[in-house]
Amino acid sequence: MKWDIQTVGFHADDTLTEYAKEKISGLTKYFENIVGAEVYLKLDYNDKRENKVAEIKLNIPGNDIYADTRSDKFETAINQSCEKLKAQISKLKTKMSTH
Repeated sequence: MKWDIQTVGFHADDTLTEYAKEKISGLTKYFENIVGAEVYLKLDYNDKRENKVAEIKLNIPGNDIYADTRSDKFETAINQSCEKLKAQISKLKTKMSTH
């Protein structure tokens, strides 16, 4: 799988990027044709408590699926985005099997 992990507004340590790779790699057990993942971790400088954003785009032949989540921790945002992607993968597989 091709990886593109970018951080906006901060410098991420290796543990955070490895955590993101581990969680997103786990999606391959739901759909094995994932070619690549583009991950954007953003730190939003505002007064809100939930200022950490995880945007994940999975590259799948013929389709790209995308999810983003805002939370108070990057790990939580990554987990919630992965859950949204699982639901989209399920819909995509159902759509593909009906054709």
